[in-house]
Amino acid sequence: MTDDQYTFQDPSKMFADITPSAQYQEGAGLDSELDDRADHGEKTYRGSGRLTGRKALVTGGDSGIGAAVAIAFAREGADVAISYLPEEQEDAARILALIEETGQKGVGFAGDITSPDFARGLVADAVSELGGLDVLVNNAGKQQFVEDLLDLSDEQFDETYKTNVYAMFWITKAALPHLAPGSSIINTSSIQAYSPSETLVDYASTKAAINTFSKALSQQLAPKGIRVNVVAPGPIWTPLQTAGGQPTEALPTVGEETPLGRWGQPSELAPAYVFLASGESSYVIGETLHVNGGMPTP
Repeated sequence: MTDDQYTFQDPSKMFADITPSAQYQEGAGLDSELDDRADHGEKTYRGSGRLTGRKALVTGGDSGIGAAVAIAFAREGADVAISYLPEEQEDAARILALIEETGQKGVGFAGDITSPDFARGLVADAVSELGGLDVLVNNAGKQQFVEDLLDLSDEQFDETYKTNVYAMFWITKAALPHLAPGSSIINTSSIQAYSPSETLVDYASTKAAINTFSKALSQQLAPKGIRVNVVAPGPIWTPLQTAGGQPTEALPTVGEETPLGRWGQPSELAPAYVFLASGESSYVIGETLHVNGGMPTP
């Protein structure tokens, strides 16, 4: 039997067959172009009906964490809509096929969430295609390392905030009229909000903003029966890392600073999102789940 997320394993020895190399991709990056493909749980995630009947929208669902979440949600019984950039169509098509293999509905929307019109229209389109919405995962993000603040352009700073913060605001605001009591909003922060790298000033500050936005909104929406929570990943092997998210030469050793001594894989994030989307977390509000290989946080 193939190992699944319930298999007893030594976490320090997992994914030893995935050894990220020094590689670079132009643009947003594709999982299909990674020298060592990330693990999204394609062969291992086993569902148990925890999200039966749910309708979820996952931004950045073509690869990385978003793809692992989309696969897990579908295998737990949810219909899933994903958004992605047009150049990520190849990856998106593969994830949508995996969703459909579960017997659930999978729909994809190509576009740039830094456009307020696309971001707001994305919600309307997802509601129309799925017949409703009760789980929103704001996951899509932009990360580009810059070693000197003097080299951080206004354009990059603006685009990082629009991707990571403004889009979350636009999409969440558009989704709220459709979310009934019992719905869940899950935003993606990062270890960078707690232990920021000197080369990720703009990215790290957006992740701190996501934390505060989420905690404030959770207080506002809790009386309405809508839960808002956060997942904060550590170093996770995704195409974003090879597309300027980290210095190319650093890729083989990123993750060694964690107590587990390795990169995390997207599949290791999916159960946290499933928990926060399901009724099992009914008393969990304004919380941040850290999935970071043991890196201490305040």
